[in-house]
This record gives sequence, C-alpha cells and structure tokens, in this order.
Amino acid sequence: MANDAKAATAGAVGSAVADRAWYGHKGNLYAMIIVALVALGSVWALALDSRWIYLLVYVWFGLGYGIFLQYGRFCMASAVRDLFAVGVPRMAVGMLIAVMLFSLTAAAVQVMGVNTFHPHPMGWHILVGALIFGFGIVFTGGCASGSLYKTGEGNLGSLLVVISISFSQAIYVAQSGWLDKLVPAAWTSSAAEKMMPEELSVTEGWFDQFVAGYVWDLQGGQLAGQLGIDGMFTGPFIGNALLGAIIPSLLLMLYLYNSAFKKGYLRRAKIEAPRMGDHLRGIWAMVTSSRNTAIAGLCLGLLAGGHMWATGELREKYEIFNFGELLAEMEYTDGLSMQDTVFDPGYWYITTQEAQWGAWAMDKVGIEMTDNIFFGLENGIPNPIINAPGWMSIGIIFGAAIIALSRREFKWKVPSLETAMFAIIGGALMGLGARIAMGCNIGAFFATVTNGDLSGWVFLAGMAAGGWLGVKAFNMWMEWRAGDDDLAL
Repeated sequence: MANDAKAATAGAVGSAVADRAWYGHKGNLYAMIIVALVALGSVWALALDSRWIYLLVYVWFGLGYGIFLQYGRFCMASAVRDLFAVGVPRMAVGMLIAVMLFSLTAAAVQVMGVNTFHPHPMGWHILVGALIFGFGIVFTGGCASGSLYKTGEGNLGSLLVVISISFSQAIYVAQSGWLDKLVPAAWTSSAAEKMMPEELSVTEGWFDQFVAGYVWDLQGGQLAGQLGIDGMFTGPFIGNALLGAIIPSLLLMLYLYNSAFKKGYLRRAKIEAPRMGDHLRGIWAMVTSSRNTAIAGLCLGLLAGGHMWATGELREKYEIFNFGELLAEMEYTDGLSMQDTVFDPGYWYITTQEAQWGAWAMDKVGIEMTDNIFFGLENGIPNPIINAPGWMSIGIIFGAAIIALSRREFKWKVPSLETAMFAIIGGALMGLGARIAMGCNIGAFFATVTNGDLSGWVFLAGMAAGGWLGVKAFNMWMEWRAGDDDLAL
C-alpha cells in the first residue's frame, strides 16, 4: 500500500511537472507569435510607406514598456496601496529609481537638441485632479500604465478599467448643460476673449471654459529656466535632473526608509545602536529588496529617454512638429484636428490616446465629438489604426502579454460583479482626475518631474493623498462587507 501511495504521488508530481513544461512551451510559442505578428505588421507598414516608422517607434517602445512594467510588477497603484495599507515601500522605491534615471536620459536628450517635452501649466487643478485620480486607482487595483500591463496578463477587470477611462474622458470633455452653471464667471469671460475658430463655442461646455479660461492663463516651465541655469549642459543636468528630480527622489527615499523600512530592517539585522554605515546598508537593502522592481525601474528610465530621443530625431528628419503634419502629407486627413494636428506627445504618455479611442467610437455612432477644444482644436480623433500614441498603449498590452506568457504568468481572470463595478467606477474617477490634472501618473508625474517640471511633484502629492483616502475608504467598505456577512450568518 505504501509503495502504491508513493507511486501515485510520484506520478502526480511527474504529471504536474509535465503540465508546467507543456504550458511553458505553449506560452513561449504564443509569445513568439505576438512578436512575429508585430514584426510582420511593421514590415508591411514600412513597405506601404517608410514614413510609418514614426508610428512604429511608438509601437516598439510601447512593447518595451509593457515588458518591463510586467517584469517588475511596476504599478503606482500598487506603490500607493502597499505603502499606505501594509507599509511596504518596495514599489515606491522602484518608481523613484526610474525617475532618477529617466531624468538623466532626458537631460542627455535635451543636450542633443531633440527633446520633445513641453511643460505643464502650474495650478491648483493638478492637485485636485491628482487627488481624484489617486482615489480611483485604489479601487481599480491599477494605475493608467498598470491597468494596461495587467490587461496583457489576461486580467479582464483591468480591461474594464481601460475601457472606462477611455469613454469617461471622452464624455467629460464634451459634456455641457447643468455643469456649465458651476463654471466661475472669470473663466467664461477669459475664454470668450480668446481668438477661437467659429466652429467652437468656448462659452459653453465646462471643460472648454476650464481649459481656455483657466489653464491657458497659467504659466509652466522647467526648473532650469526658472532658476536661470541656462547652460547647454548645466541647465538640463544640474537644473532639471539633479535639482528637479534626483535630489527630491533621494529625499523621498530617505523618508521611505525612515518611516517604512528602517524599523523592520534593524530588527531583522539585530542592530540595537545603528550607525551611519548601518543605515546606508539598510537603504541599500530597501533598494534591492525586490530585484525585479529595481531592474524594471532602471530599464524604464533608459527606455523612456530613448523614446524621447527617437521621436525627436524623426521630427528633425521629417521637419515636423506633430504627427498630424506627416499624416496630412500622406493624405490621411480624416480625424485630424482643426489645426491638422493629432495627439503626439513624443514621449511616454497614457490617458489622452485612450480618450481618443472612446471619442472615435462615439463619433462613429453619430455623437458629435469634435465641437470642443480637447478633440476638435488640439488632439483630433484619428482612426485607432493610425493613432501613434494609441499603438504605444496597445504595445504595452502586447509587451506584457509576451513576458507573462514566457514566464507562465498569463491567466485569464474574469472579475466578479463587485470587482467589475470597482473597475468601471474607479476608471471613471481616474478619467476625471486625468482630465482635470491634464495627465495621469505617467504624463502628469513621471514624464514631468524627469524633465525638471515641478508640477509633477504636485501631482504626486495629490495622488498620494487621494491614494491614502482611497485606502481608508476601501478598508471601511471591506469592514462593512465583513460585518454584513456576519449578520447574514
């Protein structure tokens, strides 16, 4: 009997190993198929017109972002949740590593003269929008980029977040009616003074009045220029990178060590009277506590700088400022804005292209979506097939799927009704926050602070505050649910 049991156990173990090996081979095959399809699609596009290289840059860098986001489980929602819910700074530290490295690569790109960054206007809207955005990410379980890479892992709840963000943003920026009554008279007056195309009525629609009557009247800039550090090298590296990104990141890492890591580290190391060397080793232990997250932060920083450089070089090559100009030359004018432009940041960005997806779909069913500043004047609603930043977001999904499949981490996950509701409502809050703040955790934080724009740190403060409130609210919900279940029993 004992021998039979041992044989059965050995057989079960062998079967499980065989199943894992089969799944691994199948996952690798699927991953290679995705790479092959992207490569074949790229070759086909270039065969049609070599100028599609501009769009393909977004595709392939998106693929890279997705690979490293999934590899490091890199998500700012996780950073906020882990920090405030369980006091673990691992993800927040990885994020700061990426910020410091990207600031150096961004500075190098600026020295080369091909920097594509444009500063955000500084104002209270950043703090308010970030607060709403941060509150939303706790309930969705993923930030803007995190929701994309988790979609690539097969998480259908994250796909619902992406869909919710896309359509909610499109609805917000085109909405008018009773919301217009809440707009301050000063915004309406200032918007009316702007020289706008006749097709736009900027005294109607709360978002148009917010943009034209408030945001356009604000100032923004890079720290180097604000401090008068205008040397070709010192401005980008000292003013923007060192003072604007690296030193603040190091100070935040010291705060995280002191508030969330030091006590546990010293207890585990059995150090009762720590010295400076002990604390330095503790900080290093915090940085290396998750090797994958630290590596992902380093690689994302390098990749983001490379993306900015590649886009800048192509703009120089084709003598354009915006991809819309290139599309017009290629006779793809449908979906361009009134200025013959489309959304084309030139660097890592997320939510605006998703808003274009939602607006494009709504336009196709007969809803007017271009009689506003956001789509009609600035970003347009191009077909998703020729939406370059949109392909970056799709690339993130594909990149995450590739590595998840190869690491046996891909799994279809169907959300419960409660999780689906959180995904939709949280996504709608993220969409509202992103539009008010004029960006998400990538466009309004990561890409800004790394280029010396201090408005990004304001966004981080608001997002952290919103995340803290979100964790408190989520815990209250879970406690209520637990109490309700106890009563039912």
